[in-house]
Amino acid sequence: MANEFGVHSEVGKLRKVIVHRPDLSMKRLTPSNHDDLLFDDVLWVERAQWEHDQFVKVMTERGVQVYQHLDLLGEALAASDEGRKNVINLVASEYTVGWSLVDEVRDFLSKVKPDVLAKHLVGGLTAVETVQMGFDLAKYREVSLGAAALVTLDEPGYFVIPPVPNTLFQRDPSCWIYNGVTVKPMFWPARRREALNMLTIYRYHPMFKDADFNFWYPQQDQDGSFNISDFGRASLEGGDVQPIGNGTVAIGMSERTQARMIEMVAKALFEKGAAERVIVAVMTKDRAHMHLDTVFTLLDRD
Repeated sequence: MANEFGVHSEVGKLRKVIVHRPDLSMKRLTPSNHDDLLFDDVLWVERAQWEHDQFVKVMTERGVQVYQHLDLLGEALAASDEGRKNVINLVASEYTVGWSLVDEVRDFLSKVKPDVLAKHLVGGLTAVETVQMGFDLAKYREVSLGAAALVTLDEPGYFVIPPVPNTLFQRDPSCWIYNGVTVKPMFWPARRREALNMLTIYRYHPMFKDADFNFWYPQQDQDGSFNISDFGRASLEGGDVQPIGNGTVAIGMSERTQARMIEMVAKALFEKGAAERVIVAVMTKDRAHMHLDTVFTLLDRD
């Protein structure tokens, strides 16, 4: 199949884009948790949805094919039992739900419809919602410390799957550099699961599964799997990456993008001949200069 995916310029014509409509994850923001989830305040979700819809409408009217992240994730989970199992095993592990509940929670999630599972992979899943969906939590209180410690199902902020509201910023968990994609190990723990959702889409969605493109990071093994064991040891975020054309990529070494990851991506690009040079912009390590695209952006070819 011909390569129909790629970003070859910061100022070229936009043909396809993945966006995320403000959703359940935004409704999870509260005055007590918004800092931990990297938001300055809670949002007026309905207004944010309206503004997002207007933005999508403008792009669609200009001929841009707009894909919703949540739709792609649900379709990928529906298309692949392997992808579904992989995601469930990673979000429900001994480290997230405890060894006393891991098998039961995995079995429960495996029976959830793909679109509903996708909704909760982004929007989060509370203990009370698991019960409403048929999980018998009370049954396990005598054998599970986590279940026993939950005094009331209405305990605020008790998530079986925490929300990832920063999914709204689709520029960050993955970005395309020429004819390949980089899925990012994010700087903050609150965002790292976004990469798992993006990898699920790029590996298992029918639109991408047989398409001709490269993975610059993480490297794809011969069996099609990815090793993400080093996620969290160093980070790279899409807001720091700009494929500016003529074989050149600009990458900001910022608060959220470290030298090791820049080297990893540069090495992959050079080995495939996808780029001739990588320009590194050394930035101050503070929130005001969070990403390269908060400092400057290209306006035209000149």
